[in-house]
Amino acid sequence: MKTTILLTAALLAGPACADTYAEIKITAGKTLFDAECRRCHAVDSDHASYGPPLDNVIGRAAGSYEGYDYSIALEASGIVWTPAALRAWMEDNAGFMPGTKMRHVGIEDRTVQDFILAYLGSLTTQDNSAISE
Repeated sequence: MKTTILLTAALLAGPACADTYAEIKITAGKTLFDAECRRCHAVDSDHASYGPPLDNVIGRAAGSYEGYDYSIALEASGIVWTPAALRAWMEDNAGFMPGTKMRHVGIEDRTVQDFILAYLGSLTTQDNSAISE
């Protein structure tokens, strides 16, 4: 009986726990982003940065942010910034796409990548699926 009550309580708390876990991942992702990426990338288009802003990056075509001077390699890549592509970029951008201007950062820890991706996902507020350039 005690096990059934505990199991029922855990199942009822499931969505709340999932929301809390997502919030923790986003908060950790922001902290890691600020430490690893913020020196070159703003997270909103209202702030100037060395690299292109990363708000709404998930689902955006690579090399398509208006007004940023991308490398030919990135502009011509034809890739879309999916979580998998962003993970590969974070891990080894020079190996993933030779000829880009970004210096190698090398975030190899998959947990750190997960947290940063959760944060970037929280900044993606529009559907970028129609972007093809």
